[in-house]
Amino acid sequence: MEKVRAKKNLGQHFLKDLSIARRIVASLPADVPTQVLEIGPGMGVLTQYLLENPNIDLKVVELDGESVVYLQKNFPALEGRIIPADFLKLKLEDYFADKFCIIGNYPYNISSQIFFKLLDYRDSVPVLTGMVQKEVAERIAAREGSKTYGILSVLLQAYYDIEYLFTVDEKVFDPPPKVKSAVIRLTRNGVKQIGCDEVLLKKIVKTSFNQRRKTLRNSLKSILKPEVDTSDDVFNKRPEQLSVQSFIELTNKIEKFIV
Repeated sequence: MEKVRAKKNLGQHFLKDLSIARRIVASLPADVPTQVLEIGPGMGVLTQYLLENPNIDLKVVELDGESVVYLQKNFPALEGRIIPADFLKLKLEDYFADKFCIIGNYPYNISSQIFFKLLDYRDSVPVLTGMVQKEVAERIAAREGSKTYGILSVLLQAYYDIEYLFTVDEKVFDPPPKVKSAVIRLTRNGVKQIGCDEVLLKKIVKTSFNQRRKTLRNSLKSILKPEVDTSDDVFNKRPEQLSVQSFIELTNKIEKFIV
């Protein structure tokens, strides 16, 4: 069968460098759960190496019908293991009763949404590894004080240890994207309860970074009641100046003042 046609609306850029594919698969730690979900396998450049590992119980989720047909024809070992669906709409608990890892050359147009969904399943997914746009990887790994530090940085680092593994040149893809890519690994940390209202934390983080040039005193006006005392020095800061722990402390400080 001919190669699958890359579809711009699905954010498809097929990796053609097999050495990089092997490195991405090797970024899965050996001691993680055997159940693995690959997102967006396309023509199976990662899949072929995942299937070589007898310790991996693999499932793949693929939205593109043309790719599904290609995988069925070229990878008979995937019989009964292909989920022809949109990952973002999946109830993962319907497919995994226990912990599982996630890997992929993630579609560029939904990579951030994949990470937000990961947060909903953080107690089921001890490791996520794979390739995203370089700027997304940098944003996730950024620490406070950095211009790229933002919503994903804070929320993911609250629950995961982040490793920026290596940068990937655009020339190793077909078609080549207009940006560089990077491989990143997220490993669940030991935090079970972060010590604050998680829903409110997410609201505070998103609200403050949506107006990141403003001080917290101004950006959080929509959350705080007018009578709250914002003389505390933390309200003079901008969101990129706060660590994950500082955001947790801020959430506890203003919980009683939310509208």
